[in-house]
Parts: sequence; structure tokens; C-alpha cells
Amino acid sequence: MSPEVEAVLARLRPYPEDGSRADGPVAADATDRLLLDEAAALVREFPDDVVVVGDRFGALTLGALASGAHKVRTQMDAVTAEAALSANSSLVSKALWDGRARAAASVPVPHEPAGLGFTQHDRLEPRLFEGARLVLLQLPASLAELTEIAEHVARYADPSVTLLAGGRVKHMTHAMNDVLGASFTQVSASLARQKSRLLVAREPRADVGPLTYPVTARLTDQEILDAIAPPGTAPEGQAQDAAGQDRPAGLTVVAHGAAFAGATLDHGTRFLLAQAHRWPHLSDLQVPPVTSTSDTSDTTAVPVPGMDAHPVAVDLGCGTGILAAVLGLRYPTAHVIASDRSRAACDSAGATLAANGVRAAGIVRDDAGALLPIPDGSADLVLLNPPFHDRAALSTDAAHRMFATAGRVLRDGGELWTVFNTGLHYRRALERAVGPTEHVAQDRRFTVTRSVRKLLTDMSVTGG
Repeated sequence: MSPEVEAVLARLRPYPEDGSRADGPVAADATDRLLLDEAAALVREFPDDVVVVGDRFGALTLGALASGAHKVRTQMDAVTAEAALSANSSLVSKALWDGRARAAASVPVPHEPAGLGFTQHDRLEPRLFEGARLVLLQLPASLAELTEIAEHVARYADPSVTLLAGGRVKHMTHAMNDVLGASFTQVSASLARQKSRLLVAREPRADVGPLTYPVTARLTDQEILDAIAPPGTAPEGQAQDAAGQDRPAGLTVVAHGAAFAGATLDHGTRFLLAQAHRWPHLSDLQVPPVTSTSDTSDTTAVPVPGMDAHPVAVDLGCGTGILAAVLGLRYPTAHVIASDRSRAACDSAGATLAANGVRAAGIVRDDAGALLPIPDGSADLVLLNPPFHDRAALSTDAAHRMFATAGRVLRDGGELWTVFNTGLHYRRALERAVGPTEHVAQDRRFTVTRSVRKLLTDMSVTGG
């Protein structure tokens, strides 16, 4: 690896962390380094035609620029990865420009460097890959996500494209080779190095059919049928959607490849839906309009456009939008808001809501609900099935940030219903972040809790 690339990688941080935690993530791992080493010659040969997909903290994007790329197009599904790339690009900009100056001594280093040469794309799309000769990919854990990426590369990149897909050996399977082989005629594996390996795909197939994703499925599980029926109505037979139109019983789900659980009902969500009969009856609530402040005594507060005096329900970490759609159908007058850090999840949720006639008050791509379009203390109900993995690694950091968000946005007396892996023991964390928490149900794998937001009064703060 060249000194220029090493200088850049050494400055990276696993944003938002600083890299000091012994068991924390690494900003540039062995897979990043192997990908950059194997790609170096192709980067120099095609410096304007490099695409990076699935970068975690910016190592591949910024490493490719340090390797000699003039332009890099990049797409990351998680908004947190985008934030990491932005933060790290600021840290390494001087090192990148110094490296370029050393490569061409006649080019002065700008006092305040402008753009570094990468362009971020919101989602997988044709223009991301058009004319690409080299694609670098951190292998996703999901075969569905790999399928969607491989199909886009094969269809829209230059016919001479090389796809280098890297991962940790322990997480790689022969099924990944098969997925790539469905879109490329040549698929080979590199030798392993530091427990990482590459899959190399070339020669896109000319006989590929239409894109597989997004996929659509109709779910008629009893838990869904019971949950979408407004309180006091029977779930069986013909029903109506949120627009008042007749629809068959069940729920239509639309899923992109990277969306958790695809177009299926995962066990945790199923278990949470089974407790819907205990959720609050939002239609009975008398609530003020949602305003720009949660202070009800503020006479200057301005109503949030489109948010009149109806309950607010939030699907936090929405995935494909199953819970958001259920909220919209169960509580037809409620303002439903969904959020997720994943672009694929947000696009899937939007399509799922549309397919079921549910009009959301907002679908927000953010980190743990940080950008929900409502003021603090304005939500009546939050449903949460938090992730406990970041790629293949066990991580509960996002869950704790989501608990904090729920505690912030809920009204006094509002409820957070959470489903989680029983072994994670979240009850105390929920009580700290939200309020009194009870175990509602538990099976062999999952626990459902109900947390009620209780705001501290002046007397409770002072001990009076």
C-alpha cells in the first residue's frame, strides 16, 4: 500500500466514535485494505470511473482518491455511514492534497482545498453506475442486498467493469458466489489475507432479466389481521384502508434488498403485533394541535403544517414499514411518522404505506429518530423494534439512542412499546430514558415492554 493511502487511512475515525474503545469498530479494517491494494492498478487505469458501494466510514472512498482516483461515486445505505464519510473527509483533506502535490510537483496545494472528488448518491440507481469500470464493495450480510447491488452493476456499468467485493472470511458463504454468478459470467475468489477475502466478478451477463428488487408480498398472518382492525371492530373479512376503500384482508409489504427481513414478517414484529389489543386507544385521546413547541402555555406557538388536533404515532426504526402501515390502518385519524437510518428501508416503507392506502405525515431517514419532524413532547405512541446488530457485529448503541429519542418526543403519559431480544435486558435502560416500564409479554426469544413517559415535576426534582 502506498504511503499516500496509508497516511489517509491512519487519520480515519469510526465516527461518531473516536476509535479509542478497545471493543469498538475500526475505521479502516483488513477488508478495506485488501480491497484498496487489489484495486490500486485499476484505479490508476480508470481514475474517473470508480464507484464505491457500502463504505462504512469512508475508507474505500477516501482510499481510492488517495490511490489516484480523480472522481469517485459513492452510495451508502446508512445515513450514519454518510455522516462518517463527511466527518472523515474533513480529517484527511490536507493529507489527500499533500499526496496529490507530491505526485505532481508542479501542482500547488490550495490553502483551503475545495471538494475532494467524490459524489454521494442517495440510492442504488442507473446513474450511480453508468460508465463505471471499477466497483468496490464491502460485502453486505444479506444475500438480497447483494443481489440488488450486483444486478445494478451488471445492467448499468460499463461492460468491461470489474466488481471487487470484500468481506471477512467467517461471514462469507458460497451463496455469495452464486448470487454474483447470476449476474456475471466470471466470478473468482482471491487468496485470504488477515482473515479477509475478495470475490471478483467480471463480464456482466447479457441475458439478465428485470431487476429483482423491490419485491412485493401480501401478508395475511393473524397477528396482522388483528392489529390493523381499528379498536372495537372485527378483523375478519373485507376491510377498508385509510382512504376508506375496500381492500382484501391483510397487508401489502414492499421491500428492497437491504431492508431488514425483506417482504416477510419477522418474529419480533409479529410478537409486538400480537400485543396490539393492549396498545392505547388513540381515537379516544383529546389532543391539541402539534405546534412548534411542546410548551402548552406558549401562546405564540405555531401549529406544524398538516399536523392538526389528532394523535401522533411513530414507527421508530421502521424497516419495510409494516408497523407504520398497521398504525395508519388501526388509527385512521392519527398522524403516522416513520424513520430509519437505511435508505432502502425508507424507500420500502414509503412504498408499503402507499400500497396500503396510508398517507404518512413523514418518512425520515435519520439516525435513531434525531430528525423527526415533530417537537419534543408531542407523540402519543411510539413502536420500536430496535436493531441489535451493525452488519455482522452485535451492537446495542442504536437501540439506546432510540430509547432517548422516544423519551424526548413522547407526551407526558405517551407510551413506548418495544420488542427486543430477551437476553439484552433493556428494561432499566427504558426506565431511565422514558419512564416506568412493565414487561407485557415474553416468549423463548423476545420480550415486549410498555414504557410510559413521565415528566419530572419541580417537586420531584427538588425532592418535595
